[in-house]
Amino acid sequence: MKLIPAIDLMDGKIVRLTRGEAKTAKTYENKFGTPIEAAKRWRDEGAGKLHIIDLDAAFGNGNNHEVIAEIAKNISLPIQVGGGIRSFEIAEKLFKTGISQVILGALAFSDPSAIGKIQQRFGAESVIVALDNKDGKIMVEGWKTATAMTVQEALEKYSTLGVERFLITSIAQDGMLSGPDLKTLSQAVKFPNAKVIAAGGIGSINDLAALKRVGVEGAVIGKALYEGRFTLKEAIEKVGA
Repeated sequence: MKLIPAIDLMDGKIVRLTRGEAKTAKTYENKFGTPIEAAKRWRDEGAGKLHIIDLDAAFGNGNNHEVIAEIAKNISLPIQVGGGIRSFEIAEKLFKTGISQVILGALAFSDPSAIGKIQQRFGAESVIVALDNKDGKIMVEGWKTATAMTVQEALEKYSTLGVERFLITSIAQDGMLSGPDLKTLSQAVKFPNAKVIAAGGIGSINDLAALKRVGVEGAVIGKALYEGRFTLKEAIEKVGA
């Protein structure tokens, strides 16, 4: 199981939110420095990949593309980026900075044909579809807009469109450090050909061990690292890279 440290950006700084609400933003600049310094730290602690979310872009308040470009230029790790990627052109701009994959939420639901277009240009592995869910329904546009689709329905739909990798986030648990949504994830990993990356609620190494038992391909770790619940190095030693 891949352990993927998260760098969530707002106003060029690393922040963490609780349940995706902007008003809960907490910055970690004092402890972790700039986003590039944090990225170097995660690399040095053994990360094999970085997860970057542009919260400003997700909420429609500008973007952090320059910061993302700086990280991609200086850190030779694969990077998956999400947040506000609502057109092919934005995805293309991000790929030109040197990132590896885009995480699509709203665009995947509003224009599924964009997935194929991006994959054709940047490779079959270039798209991760975000299945951010609350009360069983997928939420998009900074988790403000509910779709009519369940996680299972979305897995069926996007698998037929050639998507293999899905980021599944439980909004109710995100930032709560109270444990991941093992029930939803257990059902998702049974879906043929779906590679699942889990996010939301991870608060301990035991949570990571539980995710490994469920069979997810990867786990995005955010607040638990920034709040010092454990180090990335400790987690890698105990549950894998």
